[in-house]
Amino acid sequence: MMVTEEKKKVVGLFSQGRKLYKLMKFEEALKYFSAALALDPKDGPSKEYKKRCEEFIANPPPEDWDGVYTMDHK
Repeated sequence: MMVTEEKKKVVGLFSQGRKLYKLMKFEEALKYFSAALALDPKDGPSKEYKKRCEEFIANPPPEDWDGVYTMDHK
């Protein structure tokens, strides 16, 4: 299966967003996940991390956050 140039861009944007996410730079990370979704609105990982960033912007994790996301509802 061949990966399109567009999908490579989506993966690159997601990767940059994930790095920022792990550094707790949620507003910056959100921009990358949103850009990835602009190219591929069905990209599941970008959708999920965008949602998580929005949640953490509204309710930041503790200073000693280890990067693990805990679902608190279904």
